[in-house]
Amino acid sequence: MAANSVAEVEAETTSQQNYDRISEIKAFDETRGGVKGLVDAGITKVPRMFYSLPDDSVKASDNRKADVGIPVVALDDIDGDPIHRKKVVDIVREASQKWGFFQVVNHSIPVEVLEEMLDGVRRFYDQDTEVKKRWYTRDVSKTVVYNSNFDLFSAPSANWRDTSYVSMAPKVPRADELPKACSDILIKYSEYIKKLGRSLFELLSEALGLKPNHLNDIGCSEGLAVLYHCYPACPEPELTLGATKHADYDFMTVLLQDHTGGLQILCENQWVDVPPVPGALVVNVGDLLQLISNDKFNSSQHRVLANRAGPRVSVACFFTTGLAPSSKRYGPIKELLSEDNPPRYRETTVKDYSLHYNAKGLGTTSALLDFRI
Repeated sequence: MAANSVAEVEAETTSQQNYDRISEIKAFDETRGGVKGLVDAGITKVPRMFYSLPDDSVKASDNRKADVGIPVVALDDIDGDPIHRKKVVDIVREASQKWGFFQVVNHSIPVEVLEEMLDGVRRFYDQDTEVKKRWYTRDVSKTVVYNSNFDLFSAPSANWRDTSYVSMAPKVPRADELPKACSDILIKYSEYIKKLGRSLFELLSEALGLKPNHLNDIGCSEGLAVLYHCYPACPEPELTLGATKHADYDFMTVLLQDHTGGLQILCENQWVDVPPVPGALVVNVGDLLQLISNDKFNSSQHRVLANRAGPRVSVACFFTTGLAPSSKRYGPIKELLSEDNPPRYRETTVKDYSLHYNAKGLGTTSALLDFRI
């Protein structure tokens, strides 16, 4: 080995020994500027706290099946044409079983509303750090929880993104409780999403062989949390991820993504791109829907790649009551069970499941596995 190579190895070893991850994380969090604050400051190297760890559970993580298309479902006339509705239900059933994902178009949300929602997210994150600091917190009881990485202090690696979390249902916050940059469109968009969510839960109910109102009646559409994300341009995207491999903890997620791309789902040990479709919304099954469907539907693992271009922005609407106190318990739906299909999960409240999920953080084993009987 050449002398300079030995010196490089020794320097790297010393660097590893001297690396204080906790101090780096604390210093980053105390800036309250998030990842975008780093980028705005002109950072040219990804800090070590963001380095992704190898994922040994995925054998072919780089073999992307980009040619495999996630189903795109047209929702127009599903209430007026029973033949079309049956076709839609069949596609939703197959997609929810195989992929856990599908996209919807003709969903009655005007394109200008979608664009204004994305613009509202950009306006929020484009504000001066001193303005955004008002909202930066790790107190989950706040109306708006803006920070970088909810699991920053527990995850093995941080993600290259910033997030704001707002509970929009069952209680709707007042406009003056929300950031001025996006308050009006946040309220308007949430009303559209709540209506769409009820329609999607009807289709999912029918796809399970249940009455159309079943999932709505048991409270799946009762709560809505809106998470608006910012994935800043990354100087070294090969070293980190926008979002580590994870499944969602809710009943269902409806995602609005911009044109940048980067979302991938894990299918048959390969990462599959979910390319942006103009005017479309991405729908995916959450852990709680997999639990109550007794594994009929699949809450798929997915991730977001970091990118040299950016920022990428997206709005993920989670149908969940989150950490709100509730004694309502959810287990496998009795109508789906039989002697040959016994319950595979124990009952839980949404709050207890959410707390368990949050404690595990992203990039670990599925939280659902801990609820298996």
